[in-house]
Amino acid sequence: MTTECIDLAYVRGALPVRREDGHKGSFGKLLIVGGAVGYTGAPYLAALAAVRSGCGLVYLGVPERVWPVEAVKCASAMPFPLPDDGARLTCGALEPIRERLAACGVLALGPGLGRSAELTALVGALLRETEQPVVLDADGLNALSEDLSALDARRGRTTVLTPHDGELARLLGVSLDSLNQRDRVETARAFAAAHGCVLVRKGHRTLVALPDGAVLENTCGGSALSKGGSGDVLTGLIASLLAQGADAARAAACGVWLHARAGDLLAERMTAYCVTPEDVAGAGLAAAFSEVRHG
Repeated sequence: MTTECIDLAYVRGALPVRREDGHKGSFGKLLIVGGAVGYTGAPYLAALAAVRSGCGLVYLGVPERVWPVEAVKCASAMPFPLPDDGARLTCGALEPIRERLAACGVLALGPGLGRSAELTALVGALLRETEQPVVLDADGLNALSEDLSALDARRGRTTVLTPHDGELARLLGVSLDSLNQRDRVETARAFAAAHGCVLVRKGHRTLVALPDGAVLENTCGGSALSKGGSGDVLTGLIASLLAQGADAARAAACGVWLHARAGDLLAERMTAYCVTPEDVAGAGLAAAFSEVRHG
């Protein structure tokens, strides 16, 4: 089975239409859950990308200990505090997350979350019970790697995983060296089909593998994105497009291309050395979206 290319023409035909008479409620409500002491940038970047890519309302649930930091950073997204152990979320966060998620269309889970036994339990519970689409990234993926049955329980519901190769190796229970010896496309295809999810395998020419066996391959992107925080921007972008009504395949594919193209456009002006994830979420996405709509 061949792969389909994700290029400008694909994105132009797949990006959600933005109604001129729409209001903030027309463009989706997204809940992002993440953050920990020492990891305040990740949830902020995800939220910034979600707002910058058109989501109507973005809520950001973070540990109470870091909530003041996020409240200062976020002007457009809406951070709120969740129960923590002084550094990371605890299982006590489950009920307030449920309450907030009831009014949202999509959950993005994992940016800067950290790792603990309670977080593993929290991620598993949210995956099993959440009916809305879920985008799982970073430490959300690490928690999942301890028990893939939580992913299998979501078959028939929309789940997008966004691992880099190290995270994918943990999900597969193999070493990174072993993973690198396997066919990149077929490995992604097999995982998505086996677990009924959309797998975004990040890296050079990022892959989007679908549950039906189809694989899409991105055609742009470079080393401007090779910096901590870039994946958090991608998570917020994909979740935003889901909240705006794109199906999982289109949200993932458009998100991957827009993210990569944003980096490329900035690198032309700033060089790949100087581009930051904040640049990508701001001026970069603005340039990429403009190229799709007006270029």
